[in-house]
Amino acid sequence: MTEIFSDTGFRQLTQMFLAIIFFHTSEYILAIAVHGKSRVTLSSLLISKHYALAMVISVLEYLTEIVFFPGLKQHWWISNFGLIMIISGEIIRKTAIITAGRSFTHLIKIRKEDHHKLVTEGVYQIMRHPSYTGFLVWSVGTQVMLCNPVSAIAFAVVVWRFFAERIPYEEHYLKQFFGRQYVEYAQRVPSGVPFLK
Repeated sequence: MTEIFSDTGFRQLTQMFLAIIFFHTSEYILAIAVHGKSRVTLSSLLISKHYALAMVISVLEYLTEIVFFPGLKQHWWISNFGLIMIISGEIIRKTAIITAGRSFTHLIKIRKEDHHKLVTEGVYQIMRHPSYTGFLVWSVGTQVMLCNPVSAIAFAVVVWRFFAERIPYEEHYLKQFFGRQYVEYAQRVPSGVPFLK
């Protein structure tokens, strides 16, 4: 049990909780800055029951492994690589939100609004869905940083599958909103999520 309170356990768990707090707080603040406080709800924190459950399970995996397999958590290069993934994911996602401005929303719009425009500059020149790429890298990074092998794989699979369903749905409406302009953009710029066109 003392392993949980060791330097390793304290460092990794503290980094995990700080990463979660920063991610969701900054997401909420950016939503208010872009859309105004009156148009933002707590759903902009992006915390669902499934997400909370996944995080709880990942912490349980961490605690179990640090007690029974403490050496598993001592791979500093893996843990530090996970921290780099967290920071990179944050930068990609937040850059996407700032670049898209009012065109970025947490919920998929099924009706085009006057302020909607097709954003193709900045990070959107490299990938069509940088906010999804950023979240995928960030979420898997939290588990790599904890040296959680089971949760790292599970997060990668679950988040990828979520985006594999969401991207075609979202792009259906983007094609309706922007027509040929979006089709041509999609043909020359990858989605940003591995193995998804």
